[in-house]
Amino acid sequence: MTKKRKSLLKSLAFKILYPASEKYLAKERVYNYKGINVTVFPGVFHPGFFYSTKLLLNYFENIDLRKKYILELGAGTGLISIYTANKGGYVTASDISLTAVYNIEKNVKMTNANVEVIHSDLFDDIPQRNYDYIVINPPYYQKTPSSEKEFAWFGGDDFQYFRKLFEQLNNNVYENTKVIMVLSDEADLEMIKSIAGEFNFIMKELFHKKTWGENHYIFRIKNKNNN
Repeated sequence: MTKKRKSLLKSLAFKILYPASEKYLAKERVYNYKGINVTVFPGVFHPGFFYSTKLLLNYFENIDLRKKYILELGAGTGLISIYTANKGGYVTASDISLTAVYNIEKNVKMTNANVEVIHSDLFDDIPQRNYDYIVINPPYYQKTPSSEKEFAWFGGDDFQYFRKLFEQLNNNVYENTKVIMVLSDEADLEMIKSIAGEFNFIMKELFHKKTWGENHYIFRIKNKNNN
């Protein structure tokens, strides 16, 4: 399959899936995974609708997180944050969406998880701290968000999300910090890797899984100087 045809099919799939997910998520939903029940508010990214959240949860399943400091950027419902807190981590969950922040707070209260919740655009309002893990499930479709709910999907016409992310990572990554990002080949991976390189980072593939014809990846973001 040519690159142009593959890109066209992906665009068509998104045009079908995005409106379908919006219709389904017009009402509050409940989702359960790995024994954790979370409520999904309308306008908040549903952790079961696409594969990225499950991939991250499965990745952390066999990692010892006891007494590790963990930051989840763009936490959505907070499922990953709750899961890692249940494994003994000291967790901070953040989101640019106030609706998502309220959603996280509700789910943290419901599950009695020890999670700090912060409203923040990436690192803007995050207290500077030496995190052991920074976890990112980013919005990667190339369009500038026009509403709060679109922040979960779209990273800007010029990939502004990734430019800001990698710029801020330079002040928030320490020698022990592992930055873990999940992406699929729906994203422009080469462009994202190029932007990472502009800010002195490389993306090392840790895991790859193909599901329903879509390739999903977990990357570790590393500073070139600490490679």
